[in-house]
Amino acid sequence: MVCCCFLFSCWGGEGRDVTLIGLLDEMTSAEEGARYPAMPYRALSVSGQTTATLFNRQGPGVITHIFLISENKEDVVRFYFDGASEAEITLPAYTLSLPDILEESGGLLYNHPDPKGGSALYLPIPFDKSCRITLENAADNPASGFYRIDFRQYPENTSVETFSLKKPARLKKKIADVNHWLLHPESARPTREPIQGEALLEAGAPVVIKLPKGENAVYELQVQIMPSDEEYAQTMRNVILQGIFDGKQTVRIPVGDFSGGGMKASAVDSRYLWADGNGSVLSRWLMPYMEKASLAFINEGRKGVRLRYVIHVAPLPWDERMLYFHASWKEETGIPIRSSEENPWNFASVGGGRGVYKGDVWTLFNHTSGWYGQGGDQIGTENDAATAASDSHLDHYYNNARRPVRAFQTPFGGAPCAERDNSYGYNTFFRIRLLDGIPFARHFQFDMGWRGEKTGTVDCATTIFWYGDRKTRPGETSRPDVTARKLPLSSVPESGESDR
Repeated sequence: MVCCCFLFSCWGGEGRDVTLIGLLDEMTSAEEGARYPAMPYRALSVSGQTTATLFNRQGPGVITHIFLISENKEDVVRFYFDGASEAEITLPAYTLSLPDILEESGGLLYNHPDPKGGSALYLPIPFDKSCRITLENAADNPASGFYRIDFRQYPENTSVETFSLKKPARLKKKIADVNHWLLHPESARPTREPIQGEALLEAGAPVVIKLPKGENAVYELQVQIMPSDEEYAQTMRNVILQGIFDGKQTVRIPVGDFSGGGMKASAVDSRYLWADGNGSVLSRWLMPYMEKASLAFINEGRKGVRLRYVIHVAPLPWDERMLYFHASWKEETGIPIRSSEENPWNFASVGGGRGVYKGDVWTLFNHTSGWYGQGGDQIGTENDAATAASDSHLDHYYNNARRPVRAFQTPFGGAPCAERDNSYGYNTFFRIRLLDGIPFARHFQFDMGWRGEKTGTVDCATTIFWYGDRKTRPGETSRPDVTARKLPLSSVPESGESDR
């Protein structure tokens, strides 16, 4: 599948419009992540079963994300830049490790602890004239794995500093700093005294926190909800976070889903989202505004809940590229899933203005005892309809390597909940996009195809995160009576005889 869009960025250095150092600076800038980029380029992706040639593009660009499943430890991936006959980079396909400059610390490179392989590489790899990536399969079986590659393609007149291993010392220090930023985000907190408080959140009565006036941004939001153990997941679904910035509501979402933990409100550990699975949630999404803003917590359950909050706000000048933070949520129950064909379903859509899509949470209760994610996905904007379905499975979008799904966490996302080996019950995935964010000028749409090993139904909720101007608005969202829906129990035998 290929999906395209136009966006803008301006990171330069050393006489080039785009450099590796500049891209790494962009990745670690929360402020730049909240802006509509300034120099046009297309954001594209390719995916499918592995072949001898994984990638072959002409013109300037940068690889922003690679996910690869390769079972043979002797398989090799080679990168050829700007028409060269010799590879600049040679990596083991099993781990995608770059030992000269990249430590396997779980920051820019994540390897699944699985003997069958599976790695996600987020090191940006820029090229000026062309890039070709090949897979040399030692077992002579190129279709034994799967891959996804996200990349940016710039206009022909863009000058890009092609990736090179000739300056490993300089690169290693910068990359070590980025890895530290990804794995130790507490070092990025602002120094202004935070806004904090504690309240009893009565049923139906919101607690509203007004933020400082003027050009500011929320840099960090900490929430602690104190439900009883037996009602934990339900309470985290019933407590709603609402954000109003410069008079427009841009956030309305259950706290458990906002955290990335999904229906079970599981523990989460990533660069922008964190939760302990016991009621404490921390968000590092930057939320800028020009004049005024407020955050509110609304209890749509029947019992009162104790609430503590800490909000870190700091001054941030508003410029013409600055965008508002948005988070929206929807849920649908009883979605049909079949083994014979895909059932198309709209994962998310945004329209009305310009913005950048930054990530999502996919959480579900599977009423069958079989795998549910064999369908593909289609992502498009006003400039690209993305009519062809992906050859890759839906879990590969979230860097998941194997089934049964095992819980895992990375700075860019993970699978915080995988309740049973037979895929029955609660399952949650999330993905945060940094350099691989998808911008749009008027419209963004993400469709998926349900297809599974068994016929049945699933209950599914999706959370989407994006930055957008005042005109942007989400497509379908769920009403308060949906958030109050009682979550299903998962006390069904592993055998799955109770498939519905």
